[in-house]
Amino acid sequence: MKFSSILLCTLLSLSANAQNAQKPTNNTKPRLVVGIMVDQMRWDYVNKFKKHFSSANGFLRFLNEGATCDFTMIPYVPTVTAVGHASVYTGSVPSINGISGNNWFDNYTQKSVYCVDDNSVNSVGIDNSPAGKMSPVNLWTTTIGDELKIATNFKSKVIGLSIKDRGAILPAGHSADGAFWYDSKSGNFISSTYYAKQLPSWVTNYNNQHRVDSLYSKGWNLSLAKSVYEANCDQDENEYESTPLGKEQKAFPYSLSQFIGKDYGKIASTPWGNTILAELAEQAIVNENMGKDDITDLLAVSFSSPDYIGHSFGPDSWETMDGYIKLDATLAKLFAVLDKQVGKDNYTVFLTADHSVAHVPGFSKKHQLPGGVISEDQLKKDLSSYLVSKGFDAKLISTIREYNVHFNTGLMETLGVERAKLIQLCRQFLEKNPDVLQVVDTRNAAIAPLPANLRERIVNGYNPQRSGDLFIVSKSGYVDGFATGTSHGVLYNYDAHIPLLFWGKGIQHKTVNTPTYMTDIAPTISTLLGIQMPSGSIGKPILEVLK
Repeated sequence: MKFSSILLCTLLSLSANAQNAQKPTNNTKPRLVVGIMVDQMRWDYVNKFKKHFSSANGFLRFLNEGATCDFTMIPYVPTVTAVGHASVYTGSVPSINGISGNNWFDNYTQKSVYCVDDNSVNSVGIDNSPAGKMSPVNLWTTTIGDELKIATNFKSKVIGLSIKDRGAILPAGHSADGAFWYDSKSGNFISSTYYAKQLPSWVTNYNNQHRVDSLYSKGWNLSLAKSVYEANCDQDENEYESTPLGKEQKAFPYSLSQFIGKDYGKIASTPWGNTILAELAEQAIVNENMGKDDITDLLAVSFSSPDYIGHSFGPDSWETMDGYIKLDATLAKLFAVLDKQVGKDNYTVFLTADHSVAHVPGFSKKHQLPGGVISEDQLKKDLSSYLVSKGFDAKLISTIREYNVHFNTGLMETLGVERAKLIQLCRQFLEKNPDVLQVVDTRNAAIAPLPANLRERIVNGYNPQRSGDLFIVSKSGYVDGFATGTSHGVLYNYDAHIPLLFWGKGIQHKTVNTPTYMTDIAPTISTLLGIQMPSGSIGKPILEVLK
């Protein structure tokens, strides 16, 4: 009898614990999830600039009311835009989801492939242009949005928005109601027939406002006093910064009126690129009635302009700082619309980045820091010449891109060249380069003489069909680029350490100090919603942030 009572109590206790474990999925499901990607955002920007934010309802809303994960890392290479967007929304890595770069070299067809190219579809919103011939056809796994669609019998609305096509398409997934991106030639947002035969009226109406021209007329002026930027940034004008707004424009203030009606691409290199995207997001929320019922919707918004600005001016520039000051105000306005349309207690937001960024090599040189420029094009030329000097065909190297060396396997078979011999020759040459740390055989990366976490990043990024035979590990601080500006893409923490912020329904107010990963985001949102994790997910839910 006593044993039976104990057993009953134990079973009741286990049942209660099980019910408590289900709280994140049963009691806190939001009506709308808003996923925000900030292209090229370093993990430390929010804390670095927070005392200068003008509103408590932008980035500070996450700090004051939400959850922050300060040690969130990218677990793969290459750390570039397409891979980051795919990995956040699939919870997976290139070895599984297939998105191995912005562009990759297909080892089977020996052809270059853009990540969202799809010649089977046509442009929508612009005539006779390849800009809309895009879809998620190259993505091999499901996304959060796909699983949400399945869980609601396809009643949820899922929409992706970005300046970049890949920033809209890959987060939206396969079953999305729409993905819309910016066409720099027309100054309009467009789509493809993968989603629909014509643009929704709210997109057309927004395009008809010609907002880019009105924003150009404002120019780009500093939000704060010059002394604030002087205290927090490199000097305003540097010879190692690029000049995306014209060679004559090297410092604040920037005139943009000369681009009105002429050059719609320049908007992306200013904070106003964030403005038009946020305004389109507001139109989507209102006109699609997102978050208006108990069936959860998903809005994926990717702000691309920080990447364009960062590439040109670097993370230590006035332009980058001012871009984030203005983005903070843009987010506050977007959240105000969400508060009004959906209700503050009815939606959940997460904010992260697709990758981080290295210092401008010129900045590093000025301050006697390690770093410089390493040219993949020059490496290929020099390596091909070396192979010729050893009696081999230069065409054995198909390409070098995103630090991957691709062999021409067909030619190797024809000429009877052994893979091991070619690897030996390539290593012999490349590792003599003073900017190269080592060269890794990607098939055997798991045993490469590197720290375990760096080996793992190469393994996770390796896709037999779409990755190279060798991976070049450059020395820290080196970027594939030019004399001005900077880049990203390597396995070091400065490219792989990203922000991760949560706020809203079902989210606790706390700071998570344990290591988390980009691939944990999709499982976390899936757990919050009580749906299946995406099909290729390898991450785990960050339960600490969930109520």
